[in-house]
Amino acid sequence: MSDEDLLIRPQTPTVETPAGRKLPANLEAEAAFLGAVLIDNRLLEEMTVPLRPEHFFDPLHGRIFERVLVLLDKQMIVTPVTLKPYFEADEALRELGGTAYLARLTADGQGLLAPRELAQQIYDLALLRELVVVGRELVEGALDTSEEVEPLRKIEQAEARLYEVAEGAASTSEADSFRSASNKALEMIETAINSGGHVSGKTTGLVSINDKCGGLHDSDLIILAGRPGMGKSSLATNIAFNCADRYVRDKRDGIEKSVGAPVALFSLEMSSDQLATRILAEQAGIPSEKLRMGKIGRDEFQDLSYASQRLADLPLYIDDTPALTIGALRTRARRLKRRHDIGLIVVDYLQLLQGSGRATDNRVNEISEISRGLKTLAKELGVPVIALSQLSRAVEQRDDKRPMLSDLRESGSIEQDADMVWFIFREDYYVASREPKVPQGDDDMKIAEAHAAWATEMERVHGIAELIVAKQRHGATGKVRLRFEAKITRFTDLADGAYGGDDWE
Repeated sequence: MSDEDLLIRPQTPTVETPAGRKLPANLEAEAAFLGAVLIDNRLLEEMTVPLRPEHFFDPLHGRIFERVLVLLDKQMIVTPVTLKPYFEADEALRELGGTAYLARLTADGQGLLAPRELAQQIYDLALLRELVVVGRELVEGALDTSEEVEPLRKIEQAEARLYEVAEGAASTSEADSFRSASNKALEMIETAINSGGHVSGKTTGLVSINDKCGGLHDSDLIILAGRPGMGKSSLATNIAFNCADRYVRDKRDGIEKSVGAPVALFSLEMSSDQLATRILAEQAGIPSEKLRMGKIGRDEFQDLSYASQRLADLPLYIDDTPALTIGALRTRARRLKRRHDIGLIVVDYLQLLQGSGRATDNRVNEISEISRGLKTLAKELGVPVIALSQLSRAVEQRDDKRPMLSDLRESGSIEQDADMVWFIFREDYYVASREPKVPQGDDDMKIAEAHAAWATEMERVHGIAELIVAKQRHGATGKVRLRFEAKITRFTDLADGAYGGDDWE
């Protein structure tokens, strides 16, 4: 584009910064880039930055770019001629001489010399403008003391906004078009097809759960609840490991769209070394109790060393900071997303998190704030969040110990905010606690019969766990039976044919 053409180009009204300076922009770069794209549509396939219409400072340039994307999506060739019908009534373009402006964009083709650099500059300047807006909002918020002053809350909000800028989320992007949303849906369906028809989200590593739920879906909050001793921490750790391990294997095999992902595990109950011991024990097939006490032989130690070497680069990030607030957890999760592109978050467990401090006088309100915060985190980062939860003691008062939604402890909002609610139940835990007196020598026949009947029942349920899917927005509820190896705290799929007839309700 020539200097003469730019002289007749009216400058777009700009927003002044507090210091009276104009927001950063380069209209010439925008025009040159659009001209290059109209000359060679294939340039967009080579872009290294996620350029979107809202990144253009000039609204007209944004509309031109948006129309280019729409036409290319329809497999059309885009030129000034094919664009003309869509802009004949455009007022801003009419001020520039009408659709002839589209032809002038391609007049000299200077943009073809460095299209990637132009796209990068347009993108960078858009982020700088967004940063200016965020900075102004931060200053105004910090100076406003008309309401209750909460510096830590303002810092958390500031980090959230800065995270959005780092991710390239411009303030003008308020909603997805249906075209964009449907493309995302098609990508998810394609992932499910490529995985063999089972997983449309992140894998749990357990085929039976993937079959039932389709994996772990982005932006979902999954509540995994159970009474103490049921193995909910073990199951969550197994899923976290399986997802991270699948990501490593897929990358090694050259699979671009992996159903695995790097994982962030927030452990408010166990330390990172305790969790690492569990995972090593599971992978080496050695009881974690023997590891802690050092009662292992040379061969077992070699197995342990091999497992440790294999898992050295596992993208599983453990944060064992105690007494985290929901705000601090979200801040830490954003950092992990930015640094390691995590695709799954596990929180063990929900009741150990703290609220903002405004609802400490009411535990129900505080739990409600925490569950809403976890759901917001899942949507903000676009990843599934698994949050472990306790159950009330009401379970122990019933003959049938299987949990129900009403057993979720302290707040109905947990059920409301969750996209899926899973309960883990092991009947052998309760059967073992009912062991009758062991017959000794000349004990009467009734004692011997009672113990034999108990032993038969224990053999039937030993090592069997049920994952009860009590709520699922994406599909049917029901239950899945799993194998649980208590010594190495590992859940696995049952062998084919080992499922009962009521597994899928």
